[in-house]
Amino acid sequence: MTDHQHDLKNTRHKARRLTLRRHAQRRHFHFYSRVSNWTFLQNVSASPISWRAEHWILGGVCVLLTALVGIVIPTFANATRHEPAPIPYTTMALDLPNLGDEADAAIGAYGAASEPDWHVVTVRAGQSLSDIFREQGLGPNDLQRVLDSQDDASALRHIRPGQEFAFARAADGTLSAMRFERGDATRVVLHFGADGVSEDATDRAVERRTHVAHGVVTRSLFYAGERAGLSDGMVLKLANAFGYDIDFAQDLREGDSFSVIYDDLYREGERLRDGDIIAATFINQGKRYTAIRYTNADGETMYYTEDGRPLRKSFLRTPVEFTRISSTFSTGRMHPVLGYMRAHKGVDYAAPTGTPIRAAGDGKITYRGWMSGYGNFVIVQHNAHISTAYGHMSRFASEKLGDHVKQGETIGYVGMTGLATGPHLHYEFRIDGGHRDPLTVTLPPPEPLPASQLAQFRQQSAPVLAKLKLVGGTQLARNND
Repeated sequence: MTDHQHDLKNTRHKARRLTLRRHAQRRHFHFYSRVSNWTFLQNVSASPISWRAEHWILGGVCVLLTALVGIVIPTFANATRHEPAPIPYTTMALDLPNLGDEADAAIGAYGAASEPDWHVVTVRAGQSLSDIFREQGLGPNDLQRVLDSQDDASALRHIRPGQEFAFARAADGTLSAMRFERGDATRVVLHFGADGVSEDATDRAVERRTHVAHGVVTRSLFYAGERAGLSDGMVLKLANAFGYDIDFAQDLREGDSFSVIYDDLYREGERLRDGDIIAATFINQGKRYTAIRYTNADGETMYYTEDGRPLRKSFLRTPVEFTRISSTFSTGRMHPVLGYMRAHKGVDYAAPTGTPIRAAGDGKITYRGWMSGYGNFVIVQHNAHISTAYGHMSRFASEKLGDHVKQGETIGYVGMTGLATGPHLHYEFRIDGGHRDPLTVTLPPPEPLPASQLAQFRQQSAPVLAKLKLVGGTQLARNND
């Protein structure tokens, strides 16, 4: 074929393609005119980002392909998976060794060591252990077995409100175990069996946490203590510490203040109860008093002044937890019941019925019984010259006539027996038989620590005194701000 013929053939071929293209364009003119401006690239600067028709089409295709892949591939994989052939196992019977009585004993010991189903009882005010046993349907023989199992049963004979006892019973209802606390750091479990009573004692972790507090008296000492974070029990301990020098029934004034370092007891991380006041200062009517807890060489713990002199006097100024004075010492007073003038030879402290009455000092009970207008009456002879008397008691404590009592020991409870219009304590202070005003009588000063103990006391008290001054100074600075 010549070049001329080849060129002519190409020309006719191009003309045919152009003719077919023009024919297709005329036939599909509307489609081309509608999609001619499609693009997947957008001029961002010219217009904001938006979805166009071509984007929706492309997105739909992608979603469809993804769905097909997610359905088809797992189905194909499951269709082509082959379960592995089971592996044959051979079972053989083995004879167990005979453990005999030793194994039975071990199993029995394990069962005995399991925790019993305890029924916990909380001691209420005025209850004894005998009362608790009676309420639980346990007889005197059970109580006697418990007491006989203890070398020292004081933890069971002297129980306090809030203390817990736990009991467990056997299937027939008899007592199988008993749990109680022997002191703060020991838990005791008694197991009762046919052969006697066995005991398990467990030590429990006890710690003391120290705190500081400062308060200013506005409404009352209790209110000031509450605002300072002290419990009512700790406020009473504060009042008792300074009770030899301050009569909280009549000496307290608005604006009096106190700073206290105290601790409380925690057992295994749980708060157990109030602890003790370690040291404290009290400013009463502008006069500053200090109390530092210290155990002397004789093992006696009491509060001392900064110079090592005991705060404890020979006699308490107030023999009942501080309250209000309803009647003072007087040579002539209109008697509220008899209706005529009569000498009032003591001080009346109004207090709720049942409030404990404390012995003002060490001594011997020389009278305990009913006496005319005094009702239930107790006289304590302290030495050859001094005695104190307590009237209108609702009931007596456990001490008997002739018993010796220590200062602060409870000898009775406030009431209104005899000639009384309301519950109160009538308190008398007598010297050689003559009555003295308990609020103003001069009390003998206590002896200071001996020189051999004074150096140790000062060394021990120096850190707490520094902390007390820091607490008081910080509060004073805050009040001045």
